[in-house]
Parts: sequence; C-alpha cells; structure tokens
Amino acid sequence: MLGFINKEEIVSWFVFDPDNRLLFSSPLFWGMFILFYGVYIFTKDHRKFRTIYVLLFSLFFYYKAGGEYVLLLLASLMFNFILSELMDITRIQWKRKALLVILISANLLLLGYYKYTNFFIDNVNSIFSQHFSLKDIVLPVGISFFTFQAISYIIDLYKKQIKPARDLQDFAFYLCFFPQLVAGPIVRAKDFLPQMEKRLKLSNRDSGIAIFMIMIGLIKKTVISDYISLNFVDRVFDSPMLYSSFENLMATYGYTLQIYCDFSGYSDIAIGLALLMGFKLPENFRTPYKSTSITEFWRRWHISLSSWLRDYLYIPLGGNRKGRIRMYVNLMITMLLGGLWHGASWKFVMWGGLHGAMLVIEKFFKKKVKLPGGFISKTVSLLLTFHFVAFCWIFFRAENFSVAMEVVNNITDLTFHFSEWLVIIEAYKNVFILFAIGYVMHFLPDRFVSVVKDKYIALPFVAKAIILGLVFWLVYATSASGPQPFIYFQF
Repeated sequence: MLGFINKEEIVSWFVFDPDNRLLFSSPLFWGMFILFYGVYIFTKDHRKFRTIYVLLFSLFFYYKAGGEYVLLLLASLMFNFILSELMDITRIQWKRKALLVILISANLLLLGYYKYTNFFIDNVNSIFSQHFSLKDIVLPVGISFFTFQAISYIIDLYKKQIKPARDLQDFAFYLCFFPQLVAGPIVRAKDFLPQMEKRLKLSNRDSGIAIFMIMIGLIKKTVISDYISLNFVDRVFDSPMLYSSFENLMATYGYTLQIYCDFSGYSDIAIGLALLMGFKLPENFRTPYKSTSITEFWRRWHISLSSWLRDYLYIPLGGNRKGRIRMYVNLMITMLLGGLWHGASWKFVMWGGLHGAMLVIEKFFKKKVKLPGGFISKTVSLLLTFHFVAFCWIFFRAENFSVAMEVVNNITDLTFHFSEWLVIIEAYKNVFILFAIGYVMHFLPDRFVSVVKDKYIALPFVAKAIILGLVFWLVYATSASGPQPFIYFQF
C-alpha cells in the first residue's frame, strides 16, 4: 500500500502547511484520529500515560493547525501554571491579588498584541493622518479560546471555587485538549478537571451519541455550510452590486445558515470526539434560531462564550445589582467587547453593539409590556428575532461597512417578481435545496431529533458502521474544493 504513497506525501502529514491545515473535516485528521484512538482505548487503567499521550497528540494537532505558534501555546500554559500555582499557595491577600492582576493582564496583553495591534495602529493612522506600521502580525489559531479558558481557570482558582490542577501535565491537558483547543467550546476547569480523575469508561449509549454528533457535525459543516458558502454566499458578499436584490436577501439567509452550520458543526464534532474519549464537554448551541427574543438567542448561541462573558465580565461590572441604568451600561459594554472579541474591526463592534442595544430594549420593555401568549405571538416573535439576527450577520460577514451597506441597500430595493425569483432559484438549485435541508434540520422539534438519535443508538453495530460510512462518503463527495477552514478559526 505504501508503494502508492510517495515519501514527500508522508512527510507532509507531519509538517505544518499553512495552505493545508489539519481540520476536523479533512481525511488526514480522521486517519490520524483512528490511529490515535486505537492506542487510546487501551489507556483506561493508565491515567498518567493517557494524560501525556493525549497532551502530545493535542500539541501535534495544534502544530498542524497553527504551525510555530505551538511554542506560544506552550509558553502561555507554562506561565499560567507557574504563576497560578504561586497565587494559590500565597496566603497574603494583597500578593494573591497582585498575582491575579499580573496573570489576567498578561493574558489580555498577549491576546491584545496578536489580535488588536494592527487595528489600533490603523485607527491611529486614520485619526492623525500618520503612516505607522509594524510587520504583519499573524493571528495564532484559537488564541481567543485558550486565553479565555486560562483566564477562567485563574479567576476560579483565586476565588477558591476550584482546586488547582494536580500538576503541569494535568493543567496542560486541560488547556490543550485537542477537540476544543482551536474553536471551543470554552471549558471551565471545575467541569473538566474532575473528569480526568475518573477511570475511562464509555457506555454503548455514549459511543452512539458521540458518533451521531460527529456525523451531524460533518453534514452541517461540509455538506451544507461549505457548499452554500463556496457556491453562492461568498460570491454575493464579495460583489453585492453585481447581484439582484433577491440574491442579496438569499445570501443573507444563506450566511445566517452557513455560520450556524459551520460553528455548531465544529462544536458537535468536538463534543462527539471528547465523548468518545470519555469526556463530556458543555453544550454550545441549542437551536438558536428558534429563539423568540435576543435574550433567549444568547442563551442558545455560543453558550460557552455567552456564559463566560456573563460570569467574568457582566457580573464583575455589577450585572443588574446596581440599578437599571447601570445594568443597561453593563450590557452594552459586555456586548461591545464580545463583538470586539470576534475580530479587530469596527464592523464586529457594530455587530456587538446592535445585539447589546436590542438586549437593553428588551430589558427596558420586559416589565412595561406584557406580550400575549399563544402560537401566533410566539411565531411573530420568532420571525422578528430571526430577521434581526440575520440583519446583524450582514455586518459580521461583509468585508467592511461599505460592503455591508451595499447589501442592506440592495435588499431594501427588493420588489416582488416571482418569475425572476424562480429563474434564480433554478440557477442555484442545489444551493436552495441545501438551504431547505439546513433550515428544516434546525427547526425540527427537539423530541423528533431525540427519537432519531435514540433509533440510531439502538441500531446494530453493522448498521451504525454502514450509516457512518455513507456519511463519510457524502462528505468526501461534496468537498470538491477540499476542506474549508472553520469560520471561528479566525477568532
């Protein structure tokens, strides 16, 4: 078999290639994971070996995804472990607090340097008509996720809400665990570290759930998200004025589906992989477009980030404990910074600000206006919430404000021409079929999805394997352009 594979190709499997990063949707990852897992299943009685083995694979995974920045990850975990240990054993309060400030500041400065330096310089140049510049700073993959995870560990340890990691290997395992390393979910130490102490155990039900989630995640990402992105959404957002109002509207609906399928697909795969390894990661998406308010949307969308922002930013700012005006201010600050977390651009601040403003409006009217119950009221609320979210996604996706406004202005010029719409739908037939499939999948009743999952779990092993094989074939057949990076890799 190796005779058909040349030496250069084998070497490429182990060397970082910025044009071919290791992704959950790539055949190389699944080949490596199968080999990795073949050894992993024999480590249930060997905790120390399992910890080191998974850690080494996680660092290799990050190297293949992010290149030389694996050294930055190592430096970050060493710094955070040493100083957090020192903080934990220090009994003098002002010294503990000083170490806390140093740790949080260092993590934020690290994130700020890589993520916001060029953004800051560009704004200074724009305001003062200067031409300052630095060498292009490449954003390390997943830096926002492992930095926020480290900060949550530090704060929880300072508050004595958790016990420290047993040793450096355990802390590194927690921070570098490969299923969620580069795009979340953001995992809390209080939920993860205790699982490391347990004997590895995987029930038939857990393995069935894990494989089901991996399959659904791959379908969301490669079959739906990547296809509609490459064949429709990207084209319209790259040059919105070349397309009709209807195409701009459909591209907005398309991106609304694309980003959900892309990110929730990654989370599904990550949670499924972790579960196969005996670890339970937190739910990160709960059919967010079923929300009937923006408040509910943020309880369902990117749950690990929204809960992180609530616990480590909104509540420390004062939350709702210092009066209504202060609560509104805290909400806006949290959402503006949440928007900026997504990217170093004013368009992300705008996106966060729109969501923050709507949260404030909802809080303001919550006690003043009582909406009627019933199906019609909930449906109207759902449609209004969905379209507000879709409108905000325009600013999130567009290259800049100018392009975003082109899309918005194009959509506002929409007129009813059913025959012309049919021509466009026919021209992009496969795209619109996937639109329908994606949205139907999302709005299926939770009970129906649970029944389907239970039916899959109850199938014989051979039947499960056949379905899994068909899903991998479908993924391969629809990925003609090769694996596409996950959207949240850039954050």
